[in-house]
Amino acid sequence: MIADLHTHSTASDGQYAPAELVRLAGERGVQVLALTDHDSLEGLEEALDAGKALGLSVLRGVELGAREYRNLHILGYGFSAAAPVLGELCAWMKRGRDERKFRIVDYLREKGVPVSLEEVEEIAGGDIIARPHFAQAMVRRGYVQTNREAFDRYLDTEDYARIERAKPDARTCVEAIRSAGGRAALAHPYQVGLEDGDLDALVRRLAGYGLEALECLYPRHTEAQTAFYRSLAEKYRLRITGGSDFHGERVKPDIRLAAWELDPAWLLETQRENGD
Repeated sequence: MIADLHTHSTASDGQYAPAELVRLAGERGVQVLALTDHDSLEGLEEALDAGKALGLSVLRGVELGAREYRNLHILGYGFSAAAPVLGELCAWMKRGRDERKFRIVDYLREKGVPVSLEEVEEIAGGDIIARPHFAQAMVRRGYVQTNREAFDRYLDTEDYARIERAKPDARTCVEAIRSAGGRAALAHPYQVGLEDGDLDALVRRLAGYGLEALECLYPRHTEAQTAFYRSLAEKYRLRITGGSDFHGERVKPDIRLAAWELDPAWLLETQRENGD
């Protein structure tokens, strides 16, 4: 089926509301869409309702940040609407984001690129205030040319790490997803920044926790990386997933919704077993 299993909406740091995201996916020819907002389940019901109206299958999803590495993210799919452990974990992580936004304002002022929290909140337009919203404010003020430059110079550096929010470990992320009947996958493995041998060891450890899939298809993976990730999936008997990590052109101008041929039947079946 034509699928995109990694997308974001205004329920976290995406540009489009969940229903609008589903509509855009339908126009792209997507048959199965997973909404995987950062540490948030808030947009899922809206997305599922929009999918039903358009005849497009929408998977419950989430993307959880883990503390072992700065860009280690665990995707969850097909879990139950009743997910108390996962919901509590997301609520705890949201509180961390709420506290962090004040530290980011102070940090950017210290770096000589001040932005106001009011401006960032206006850009966000919702409850979640995330780094892409700060990046957009920095572009608007002319401190940087692009969101990517804002991350490379300020928001994703070793120095920035000192003000980062608290995160759960990867095992907690995987187990929270599984406690809700969902399936866990490692997102964009290249972003973890590990050499092949160290990434192999990480995937082996995650598989031991209950990880079931690896996001092998991703817009910024090279052919060589994709081939290596496929070999890891085969080695540890993991399913292959893929997604665009679409946030909207205002956030990631070079990333459009994906339209890959994947086999998401196992995820759709999981969601049906969980009541949808």
